[in-house]
Amino acid sequence: MSSHRDVLTPVSLSMLQIIADTGSFAAAARSLNMVPSALTYRVRQIEDALDVLLFDRTSRQAKLTEAGAELLREGVGLLAEIDAVANRVKRVATGWEAELTIAVDSIIDRATVMELCAQFFSLNPPTRLRLRSETLSGTLESLTSGQADIALGVVMDNNTHTGLHRETLGAVSFAFAVAPNHPLAQMQDPLPDSIIRQHRAAVISDSNRAGHGMSIGLLPGQDVFTVPDMPSKLDAQLRGLGVGFLPTCLAQPYIDTGRLVVKRIERAEQQIQSSYAWRKSGKGGPGRALEWWLDQLQQRVTRSALLGERCRLR
Repeated sequence: MSSHRDVLTPVSLSMLQIIADTGSFAAAARSLNMVPSALTYRVRQIEDALDVLLFDRTSRQAKLTEAGAELLREGVGLLAEIDAVANRVKRVATGWEAELTIAVDSIIDRATVMELCAQFFSLNPPTRLRLRSETLSGTLESLTSGQADIALGVVMDNNTHTGLHRETLGAVSFAFAVAPNHPLAQMQDPLPDSIIRQHRAAVISDSNRAGHGMSIGLLPGQDVFTVPDMPSKLDAQLRGLGVGFLPTCLAQPYIDTGRLVVKRIERAEQQIQSSYAWRKSGKGGPGRALEWWLDQLQQRVTRSALLGERCRLR
């Protein structure tokens, strides 16, 4: 019989993930260009080596058992470590990472990120860049799960996150804003929560895949209109489809032209500390690509521009 070291390979873990994602051995076999019997045999080999059942076969769907779900959770980390080893080998040889993944929170100014990317590419580096669009706690989760090398716009609590460095981007102030034709626009300030709760809130969907999301300023029991990112939230509030907090720097041009109305509320004003974070490197320090990005983030004008303030990179 095969040992667990023989069967727990990157290929087999990817195969199990495809079965779990498709929910069917037959569909997974088509995706992998295999005959179903060969796929079933491969899974049986893994189960025999581990002496556990990975899939519940009592239903028509291929549903993971608790043991199978745990294997895939751990497998994600194993695959990330394999990728990290490959990248470290590349970095040792050239000093540049093969790929650098940047998680960008929806609060971050996209134009500024693209300007930084343009500057980076002008160096003609061997490193490929990958941008990930994230929101709220998903921005930090992409870093802690190994899916990103650096994260921009992280909101972190005071708990220590092992293996991470963090630096402050700046404080982000929020304004409670509504469209001028919204019923709340005509009501007397300050607005109590009891009144706000009666109106739909426009909220951004947290991109945290682990399911432990966060929200800012949402009241219990309040109806919600969930959108994917900050530009969509702004658009929804401009159209009167919902109310809520918007970054002041983002909302100000629309406030100045009367397309949004700021309302004072009884609760304290919203303000968050936004940071950037990256994973700690080994003895060799960060690769040259990460080092370049960290150098740019040390500049005050860059940090301000990333938070949408009216300045441009020099």
